[in-house]
Amino acid sequence: MMTGFTVALVLVVAAVGLLRWRRPAWYWLAFGVTLATLRVLLRYGSVMDACGLTVPPARWRLALARAANRPIPESRPPRILRLLPTRTGLVLRLKLRPGQDAFDIAAASDRLRHSFSMYGVTSRELRSGVVEVRMTGYDVLKRVQMPAVTETRPMRVPVALRQDGSVHYRDYRAIPHALTLGATESGKSVYQRNLVAGLAPMDVALVGIDCKQGVELFPLARRFSALADNPDTAAELLDALVARMADVYQIIRAQQRITVDVPDAEIASDIWDLPDGLRPTPVVVLVDEVAELALYANKEEEKRRDRIITDLVRLAQLGRAAGIYLEICGQRFGSELGKGITMLRAQLTGRTAHRVNDETSANMAFGDISPDAVLAAIQIPAEMRGIAIAGDSSGGWHRIRAPHTSLRQAVNLCNRHADRTPDLPELAPFRPALAGPVAAPVPSAKPSPATA
Repeated sequence: MMTGFTVALVLVVAAVGLLRWRRPAWYWLAFGVTLATLRVLLRYGSVMDACGLTVPPARWRLALARAANRPIPESRPPRILRLLPTRTGLVLRLKLRPGQDAFDIAAASDRLRHSFSMYGVTSRELRSGVVEVRMTGYDVLKRVQMPAVTETRPMRVPVALRQDGSVHYRDYRAIPHALTLGATESGKSVYQRNLVAGLAPMDVALVGIDCKQGVELFPLARRFSALADNPDTAAELLDALVARMADVYQIIRAQQRITVDVPDAEIASDIWDLPDGLRPTPVVVLVDEVAELALYANKEEEKRRDRIITDLVRLAQLGRAAGIYLEICGQRFGSELGKGITMLRAQLTGRTAHRVNDETSANMAFGDISPDAVLAAIQIPAEMRGIAIAGDSSGGWHRIRAPHTSLRQAVNLCNRHADRTPDLPELAPFRPALAGPVAAPVPSAKPSPATA
């Protein structure tokens, strides 16, 4: 017969198990973080030795032990500089011993994950001899919950959560242009909505090209300064953006302040070096389906296609300093789309690939970055919508997932910030026509000022 204490213990264990299953983040903060910290501290020396991450003692220590007739010192693991619990796991900062390399820690990640009973382990070198090991206690991508506080700043948008529990940012000033790939129902549209939702409260002009008759971007039209829903309008819109880019460069030239009495740090080379009152409004161009701009069926469409691709390449090569940033999206991206496509791809530093239908698209995204990222992209299962591989030209890549944002949520957010939509004279012919009451746009002389 079960006593009252036994019944209470069973109920507590059942409640903890249910909490771990239904709310893993709550379980981690309540119980998991304490248990994981104890496991790491108690097992650290033996785990590092078993994983081959120790070094023999120094020769002087061996000589001293022999001279004093003492036991020979044991091999030494990397020294723990800091152990920091987080909302998703643990962050372990290690000081490597002489003879050790950051690659040794990275190569042993799977063994460390198993030995410490963690969900995932990743590592990166912070500086020479110091490695940060991030351990996650549960599958943070299964149910994405973004932190309540993120490190936002102008042109830097938190769009997803990484597998190691950190926030994935889209920083346009660090990576001005990006390529986003994804098959139908892969989560690419949700990722794009998160981008728009993050940019909506900022002082930035949004320009959209949606050749699917505008079904993706036109519901968000109140926050867009210009929209095109067919290739003909897209060609004219891109011509206007190229002309705006040339005008902005003239403004920068006029304000470079290169006289001998101006310190070097104050010389202007892009819009962010200009005074606030003279800085043109930065522009983010979102292309929803790039293949529709590159396909053609006759000579006239071929001329239009060459004009579009040429403008995109010019914007990708020269637009950063003028504050024009490209976000190219598509289901398919390959060299068979014609001349200029690989040249355009080379200028798109940021790469994000959701589930793709063929290996060629994954190679176009990551083939020049990392073979491991290509393999990870083609292995994304169909049932895991929203999972993506994000990388850049440095060779690093991460598995990410954006929080689910419905189209209604994105529309409500764009409507709430409709008063921030700048009215750019160059793009006035492409301003979307809206039915019903529209919030008054922010007047913007040429160029349009924006805050830093």
